[in-house]
Amino acid sequence: MKLSQEDLAGLIDSDALRTRLSALTEKHDGDGSDMKIRAEVLKELKSQVKSARSEAQKRLNEDGGGILCAGRLSFIQDELIRVIYDFARHHVYRIKNPSAAERMSIAAVGGYGRGTLAPGSDIDLLFILPYKQTPWGEQVVEYILYMLWDLGFKVGHATRNIDECIRLAKTDMTIRTAILEARFIWGDRPLYDEMEQRFDAEVVVGSSSEFIAAKLLERDERHQRQGTSRYLVEPNIKEGKGGLRDLNTLFWIAKYHYRVERQAELVKKGVLTRSEYARFKKSEDFLWAVRCHLHFLTGRPEERLSFDVQREIAIRLSYTQHPGMKDVERFMKHYFLVAKDVGDLTRIICAALEEEHVKEPRGKGLTGMMRRLRSGRKSNTVTPIKGAPGFVVENNRINVTADTIFESDPTNFLRVFQVADKHDYNFHPRLTRLIRQSLKLVDKDLRTNPEANRLFLSVLTSRYQPEKTLRKMNETGVLGRFVPEFGKVVAMMQFNMYHHYTVDEHLIRSIGVLAEIERGNSGDDHPLATDLILTLQNRKVLFVAMFLHDIAKGRPEDHSIAGAKVARKICPRFGLNDAETETVAWLIKHHLDMSTIAQSRDLSDQKTIQDFAQTVQSLERLKLLLILTVADIRAVGPGVFNGWKGQLLRTLYYASEPHLSGGHTKMSHNAAIAEAKEGLGKKLGHWPAKDRKAYLDRHYPAYWLRTEPDRLVTHAELLHQADKEGKQLAFQVIPRAFEGVTELNIMAPDHPRFLSTIAGACFSTGANIVDAQIDTTTDGFALDTIFIGRELPDDEDERRRGERITALILRTLRGDERLPEPVSKKGSMKGRVKAFKVATEVLVNNALSDDYTVLEISGLDRPGLLYDLTRSIATLNLNIGSAHISTFGEKAVDVFYVTDLTGQKIANIGRQDIIRERLANAVEGEVELDPAAPVARKVQRQAS
Repeated sequence: MKLSQEDLAGLIDSDALRTRLSALTEKHDGDGSDMKIRAEVLKELKSQVKSARSEAQKRLNEDGGGILCAGRLSFIQDELIRVIYDFARHHVYRIKNPSAAERMSIAAVGGYGRGTLAPGSDIDLLFILPYKQTPWGEQVVEYILYMLWDLGFKVGHATRNIDECIRLAKTDMTIRTAILEARFIWGDRPLYDEMEQRFDAEVVVGSSSEFIAAKLLERDERHQRQGTSRYLVEPNIKEGKGGLRDLNTLFWIAKYHYRVERQAELVKKGVLTRSEYARFKKSEDFLWAVRCHLHFLTGRPEERLSFDVQREIAIRLSYTQHPGMKDVERFMKHYFLVAKDVGDLTRIICAALEEEHVKEPRGKGLTGMMRRLRSGRKSNTVTPIKGAPGFVVENNRINVTADTIFESDPTNFLRVFQVADKHDYNFHPRLTRLIRQSLKLVDKDLRTNPEANRLFLSVLTSRYQPEKTLRKMNETGVLGRFVPEFGKVVAMMQFNMYHHYTVDEHLIRSIGVLAEIERGNSGDDHPLATDLILTLQNRKVLFVAMFLHDIAKGRPEDHSIAGAKVARKICPRFGLNDAETETVAWLIKHHLDMSTIAQSRDLSDQKTIQDFAQTVQSLERLKLLLILTVADIRAVGPGVFNGWKGQLLRTLYYASEPHLSGGHTKMSHNAAIAEAKEGLGKKLGHWPAKDRKAYLDRHYPAYWLRTEPDRLVTHAELLHQADKEGKQLAFQVIPRAFEGVTELNIMAPDHPRFLSTIAGACFSTGANIVDAQIDTTTDGFALDTIFIGRELPDDEDERRRGERITALILRTLRGDERLPEPVSKKGSMKGRVKAFKVATEVLVNNALSDDYTVLEISGLDRPGLLYDLTRSIATLNLNIGSAHISTFGEKAVDVFYVTDLTGQKIANIGRQDIIRERLANAVEGEVELDPAAPVARKVQRQAS
């Protein structure tokens, strides 16, 4: 883009600058080689750089033009280099009669060569010489570089003669690309023109296939490094998929192959339509605006649009909040739509390149290269597709016989995807382009057409590759037009650290995970879901519910409730009957329930299970909900689903199953305790009878009701061994690789601060507690089972890590070591977390358990949070029965089952208020260790 004089006016007056610099040498007869003069020159240049770049930033804030800003910064840089070169030539290294070798041309290369610069970009320069380097040339180059470095610029440079440029460009693709984008800045113009002419004739001609193949391969490798989805919620604006580098690659390819100097010429060449070119320019301008703001905001060449800067960039770009969507979410939605456009343009230009070379002999030139990049390698014969008139397949790619195919029968919009899914065809670029140009035909009539809906449902519930087909449907725009409710969440991001992808990408990925579970390809991660999906009476409702479960995101209403309403409206259109529609709506309304209960409730508490079973009401729904929950968590992002979450979900499923399978008779507590004791007694047959009897009387009833049989044995052996050795403190470490956790069993004399000591030791060693079961024996010992997140792949390494943590706990309990005070109050939060505001909430609930008061504390996660909470709970004289720790990105949800010191629930309203106040303060990092303090403050407030 060539900027007008008006765009550049007032940025930098290079003539006035030259005059001021020359004036500095007047007392020395025009000689500026003195170091004092150089210091003055540098000072003058620094002042000029500061004012010029400030003006560029001011204009960016005023007009919002991204390419304008990048062009202005490039112009400022050009003028600086010209001034420095002229000063060096006329005042520092003066020669009256230069020889033929004492000439030099300065060219901008890389991004700078395109005439665009971001505030923190590198300055890439090529110094072109006619022959070999001369002392004069070496000195001038050195003067320019040191001056630029002293001005604070990061400069990439090369000094070569023309022969070297050509020779290296032939063998090195990076150098070839740099010279392709070279732009004359200053110096000897004929020298630059000669290099450009020779580069064109000796390097470019006849080598476009090689260049294009290398650039596309380079792009694919870059995407692999950055993350293959263009819908990652913290995208790299330069290197990520759909970012500026992708646009650069397109233009490199077009410039190299079509020999164009400006993007607008691609319209004349027939590569892009006018509307496509307008999208190219609009996308480029938006990405440049974001990048320039990002560099100015951070003061460094930051290319990742991380959470901590997204909101500020949104404000700078004038986005505002709408109901159900924050300003930052609206900005990021625009970003992802632009990234989608960049993807479309990539496909269009690659298609045009291929189309042009389709008549070349097979395997030669560009066609051969493109064929290697495609999955199909069959012959070029065009074959009609049986049962799909108007569609043909060529080279494993589906195409059309006439451009009127969608006009004559709009159901072909859905049929083409169903056929592609069934036969695993790729889409011919001509077909992709035709679909995009015909989208207005996807209207209300097509949306209510029974055949169209039947075809869509067959794609959605396909046993082939539904994820791949739905993504293609989304990228072409058909999915958002055919299901307008889905269209509303296209490119929508949620401003939190939990979700890794945009809403539409998450929904499509979740269908892929579901298909993977059904094929049995992920049994190691969730064997129960893999087994259950084969027993479903109706798999269709599962896939439809999965597709719609987050469809109402971005609305003011709770998305689960709103989503159920959407399902009731849309499912009949898809051809589901009343019962199926009701099941889908129920699954969407309750799609978070199983995950929430599994991760934040005591699954050994019978009331938890009874309440959950009452909500679910049927075994078939329980199966559907478990599979949907697993797939939903898996599709959130890599590493979010782990063995521990899988174990919790399985525990909840197996505990609820008897309540829903019919004929369930609830065993009385006394009978259940007797059975547990009898089972353990048999496994302890090698103990003396006296020891065995004493041990069975050592635990309270609650322990026998909620502890798993295997853990009963583990605890028994731990306590028995401690008794034999006369120890008051004992521990056992059990790595559990499948669940992704390590179990710490710790025995010590009971103490109100026992759990907080454990939490403090885990905090100071960097261990992450995910769950805790707390028990007390009748003879005054605490027996706590703590589960920490696994960090090391080898069981023995993980066991040693657990032993180091337990050793610190034991030293602390003995008083040999003092735990450090958490330094992680508000100030030390990491930058990404600081970007979020999570309201602190403390719920005190007596209805969730028959025996305990349930405290649910949610707030912004930070290191040491659990330590602060458990210290506060101990100060409040509460006994913790179990603790359930979960994090959702930046949000922590910690749940404690507690009683008072007499074992009763907390019924007093005043005391509940004190608990809420104390724990809310602890979330903020303010731990009050004086039991009377909250009461005093409460009394004081009432008095005032």
